[in-house]
Amino acid sequence: MTHAPVVDVLAGKYAVGESVTVKGWVRTRRDSKAGLSFIALHDGSCFDPVQVIALNTLPNYADIQRLTAGCSLVVTANVKASEGKGQALELDATAVEIVGWVENPDTYPMAAKRHSIEYLREHAHLRARTNVIGAVTRIRNCLSQAIHRFFHEQGYFWISTPIITASDTEGAGELFRVSTLDMMNIPKTDKGDVDYSEDFFGREAYLTVSGQLNGETYACAMSKIYTFGPTFRAENSNTSRHLAEFWMIEPEVAFADLNDIAQLSEDMLKYVCKAVLEERADDMAFFAQRINKDAITRLEKLISSDFVRMDYTDAITILENCGKDFEFPVSWGIDLSSEHERYLAEEHVGAPIIMQNYPKDIKAFYMRLNDDGKTVAAMDVLAPGIGEIIGGSQREERLDVFDNRLEEMGLSKEDYGWYRDLRRYGTVPHSGFGLGFERLVAYVTGMQNVRDVIPFPRTPGNASY
Repeated sequence: MTHAPVVDVLAGKYAVGESVTVKGWVRTRRDSKAGLSFIALHDGSCFDPVQVIALNTLPNYADIQRLTAGCSLVVTANVKASEGKGQALELDATAVEIVGWVENPDTYPMAAKRHSIEYLREHAHLRARTNVIGAVTRIRNCLSQAIHRFFHEQGYFWISTPIITASDTEGAGELFRVSTLDMMNIPKTDKGDVDYSEDFFGREAYLTVSGQLNGETYACAMSKIYTFGPTFRAENSNTSRHLAEFWMIEPEVAFADLNDIAQLSEDMLKYVCKAVLEERADDMAFFAQRINKDAITRLEKLISSDFVRMDYTDAITILENCGKDFEFPVSWGIDLSSEHERYLAEEHVGAPIIMQNYPKDIKAFYMRLNDDGKTVAAMDVLAPGIGEIIGGSQREERLDVFDNRLEEMGLSKEDYGWYRDLRRYGTVPHSGFGLGFERLVAYVTGMQNVRDVIPFPRTPGNASY
């Protein structure tokens, strides 16, 4: 007797007449006057539940008739060809063990009805039991596996970078502080400042905003690396695109310029989107039906399209002359807003764009200064339907230019001494990008808010569970 995932039963991996055991949760139960009950049993392994037929000859049939959504079961059954529509196979139960009852079906938060996305956020610990969040979770897993597979096939090494750091990669100051100091008795210096020498690490420490700087140190020894881990931003943004805790994919490549990393970003996105369409067709069909009718077609278009390269300066000219009345006025030197990015990708080009060569004053200190002295070798991938999904750059490898950038931005050489060492000892051109994983999941699924594509969202004022 075999414990069978529902996905394998429905895929026909067990012969008709074979006895199997399935374990899962009741989605629905309906009783027939013919003396049997139909139970939709779901175990999360695929989108569809399997239909279990329970006859009134089972010794606990009276209990079976009391089953409601959410009850957990272990069912021993024979595989049989389905007589109804919708599934080729179903299960003829020989034994139904009721493992767990739902305490009060009338107040069960995930009762068998359609709930709003906002309602599900209030019950994040139970929302994986619904069709939509279950499908998101399988897509998220598929994308994770595809990302690791892509980089492995390309000869990259996966590097684990620290969660606790003393560096602000973005130089923006939006950091969560890590401290074990007694908040009721904080040690002070002679100047009255907090004395972090008394803290756990003997200095100020934060949750990482990026693994990039640490990743660069390994790229300058291993040639090609990537990180995939959690990052944190203490940014007080209550938008559909921001989280305080999210996951980032950050490859770093030695001896690579901006064009190399732009091509890598295009190749990676096409690879992972293709994997989702091939491996999670059931879930993508649901998203196309219920969430965004273009969910599948836009991924197919992304895979088949050449990403359009566009200079920031050219983009500004296009936006200034397009005749649209944007909420945020357009001029050279601004940081493009989502409305600008989406106009360019959705209306002007109608395909993904790799935007390149941004003004230095709106980009980070580590980006390579171009010969014009005004722009840096930075790039963003702008996708139709969401806007920016990837940000990257060629890193500044020239020590003198790098030091000038630190000074311009009021950053301390001492704080970045170890990072400067990469430019002092065998410096090399190198490049990398960052992909916000939740934005990718949102793009693929068509979900409108990144809070709905991560299991337990962390946002301003919300750290439940």
